[in-house]
Amino acid sequence: MTKVLLIDKVDKVAKEMLEKAGFEVDKFDGLSEEERLNIIGNYEAVVIRSTTKLMKNYIDKANNMKLIVRGGEGTDNIDKPYAAEKNIIVENTPGQNSHAVAELALGHMFGLARHLQCAQLSIKAGKWEKKKFKGTELKGKTVGIIGGGKIGKDLVTMCKAIGMNVLVYDPFLKQDEYPFKLVDLDNLLENSDYVSMHVPIMDATKDLINKEKLGKMKKNAYLINCARGGVVNEADLAKALEEGIIAGAAFDVYTKEPFDDTNPLYNAPNIHFTPHLGASTAEAQINCAVAAAEQIIAYFKENKVLNRVN
Repeated sequence: MTKVLLIDKVDKVAKEMLEKAGFEVDKFDGLSEEERLNIIGNYEAVVIRSTTKLMKNYIDKANNMKLIVRGGEGTDNIDKPYAAEKNIIVENTPGQNSHAVAELALGHMFGLARHLQCAQLSIKAGKWEKKKFKGTELKGKTVGIIGGGKIGKDLVTMCKAIGMNVLVYDPFLKQDEYPFKLVDLDNLLENSDYVSMHVPIMDATKDLINKEKLGKMKKNAYLINCARGGVVNEADLAKALEEGIIAGAAFDVYTKEPFDDTNPLYNAPNIHFTPHLGASTAEAQINCAVAAAEQIIAYFKENKVLNRVN
């Protein structure tokens, strides 16, 4: 019987589906790295989310592994080339949490526009600073979306629905094949009131937004990153916020996670933080778990690879 390991709080629906299909399934939450390393060799398939990092040290111990499934889209926490060398297929589940991430990005825009976090802290401090927290409306503003994939498209639809103007930058898309307005990166930065990141982390996107690019943004513009840590240079952004180069920012992802006081953004002004909540909705968790289970069943029962990424 094929043994499958579920870690990183994969929704229970995956275990139910796999057991019904005849797999032996172990589901663990909160394992230490040592515990994960000790058991990984017992399984032929594993489903992870964002916490576990399946790098060379894990893959070397995964003697029976045939399939790694990332419940979600980003796969920077898996050493995909080394897995391929070991004949281990890596798949992800794109699109299953795209709506959740887009909603969070939009939520951050509302939060910045209406000073929601600061206003709450003010009230808890016993103050009533109504005039201080006068905000702006999103309607009529321009949002620049960097990355026109599934999440970017969902965010475009949401922003248009509330009356925002939308610009999209994605060098891999062609205008005649894309339903929304594409522009170059500098054009987007110079003309957007809100800039929202929706690209994976790779060589081409590392520090995509840096000191030079931040300098092209409007002084009253805001930067939102619900994509991946590293696509924005955090030290450059901290300095830009301190110097008033841009008005503010909201981050859900960080170069080093968990986020702590060693991050240059920790003491930066006018920035909102969330702890990598992009896919943390009940619906997205279920969608990812179902897709992951379907991919395992397809591979072992039907000899089909549904979404290989290595």
